[in-house]
Amino acid sequence: MQKHVLLGEAAAGMLAVVDRIGAQDLGTATPCAEWDVAALRDHLLEWGPALEGAARKEAVGPGAAYSSLREQVTRLAEAWGEPAAWDGMTRMGGAELPADLVGGMVLGEFVLHGWDLGRALGVPVEFGEDVLRLMYAEVARSADQGRSMGVYGAEVPVPPDAPLLARTLALSGRDPQWSA
Repeated sequence: MQKHVLLGEAAAGMLAVVDRIGAQDLGTATPCAEWDVAALRDHLLEWGPALEGAARKEAVGPGAAYSSLREQVTRLAEAWGEPAAWDGMTRMGGAELPADLVGGMVLGEFVLHGWDLGRALGVPVEFGEDVLRLMYAEVARSADQGRSMGVYGAEVPVPPDAPLLARTLALSGRDPQWSA
């Protein structure tokens, strides 16, 4: 299946969690060190405009431009749902980057941060096997760079026969067994 389609499926999984966030949850810890639900939401909102602009090959700086996380996820899914968004080069953060690398970042926002939010809320999050295969490949491709930038932590050991989601989380430095 094509990346732009899988990204839409990942967005649906994340939206199922986003719709469960209530005001009482904002101070709840997440698997992202030092970020509670509110801080993780704010991170996602801050980078949404730049990621959406990158889909359209437009240089847009970070800065919260969405009224809600639901709106941001929906707009990102629409922008990266266009096959052309994944082609060629784009600009983000003042750098020219392969568009499919940035699309992989958006997928990570949906899958990894969707899982982070789900764990914080005690809500299961579901992603299809094709989405998880693509996410694992994207994390494997960027893990070393992500660690050097402080985006990913050290790989967490898991058994080789662990479910694909657990292996993906572990590769990104998340403990698949984390709970609030």
